Amino acid sequence: MAMNIVEKIDGFVKVKHVLISVSDKSGLESLIPSLVDINPDIRIYSTGGTYGRVEQILGDRAASCLTPVSEYTGQPETQGGLVKTLDFKIYLGLLTETYNDAHQQDLKRTGAVPIDMVVVNLYPFKETISREGVTVEEARGNIDIGGPCMIRASAKNFIRVAPVVDPADYARVLSEMRANNGKVSLELRYGLAQKAFDHTAAYDRHIADFLAGKPFRDVRSCYQMMEG
Repeated sequence: MAMNIVEKIDGFVKVKHVLISVSDKSGLESLIPSLVDINPDIRIYSTGGTYGRVEQILGDRAASCLTPVSEYTGQPETQGGLVKTLDFKIYLGLLTETYNDAHQQDLKRTGAVPIDMVVVNLYPFKETISREGVTVEEARGNIDIGGPCMIRASAKNFIRVAPVVDPADYARVLSEMRANNGKVSLELRYGLAQKAFDHTAAYDRHIADFLAGKPFRDVRSCYQMMEG
């Protein structure tokens, strides 16, 4: 398989398309209006409970800048929120490179847009397993799949995308955007990518350690085993 070696990128990238899907919704009340104020033409894509919170924050402005991910992808969310963002159009938007003509043709062919910023934090797995008597099934249900995939994709493509995993970074991101006509720098994107990979590594470590510490009888006791 031939690997793309990128030689030309934009030092500053204007944030035009943002994907937001967060378990921890703190800070959204300041982040969301500020993003729209900085770039009135911004388009925000969101899912589930996050979509509802963003819509509430934006009020009358939501109609002009907020799109459900399911409307963008053309696929409804799977029951229980199991599959929301694992979609080809999403990952084209996260992984394509600005100066790669073939990538740009892929975006055009599918009607996808380049996503410039991802604001994602993960299901509260650590908090779930900290509860007394938590079952393997309860823990399993709180293993986030789409979130880590989006974080990893956006962090890998820090040459174009800003991966924001910590509400504590919202103010820094907004400050740089205000100072640079809605753009974020390579230096900031790279710093956010470092933090993003650390975030997913810690998340996976919690899952691996929890499962390693549970004997099979604890798994077996969660389920009614069907014959077949």
